[in-house]
Amino acid sequence: MEQTIEAKIRSVALNIRKIREYRDYTQEYLAMKLGISQNAYSKIELAYTRITLERLIQIAQILEVDSVDLIKGNSEELVRLHTSD
Repeated sequence: MEQTIEAKIRSVALNIRKIREYRDYTQEYLAMKLGISQNAYSKIELAYTRITLERLIQIAQILEVDSVDLIKGNSEELVRLHTSD
């Protein structure tokens, strides 16, 4: 069953949040690295803001994951994949 665009956006946002939490990074830290406010970053994780491909790649680099993993994977798989890092 194919996900709707909105469901996929929420899934990507959840993946970002789970990996951020696994890395023990705060929203403030990611916001600072991205050059945006913590409030703006929070909206990314809540899927209130649609992010650009450039922003997705930036977040993936900070989180030390492949941007494709953030799109395709589910959060539990991502954490499991990166526990050996």
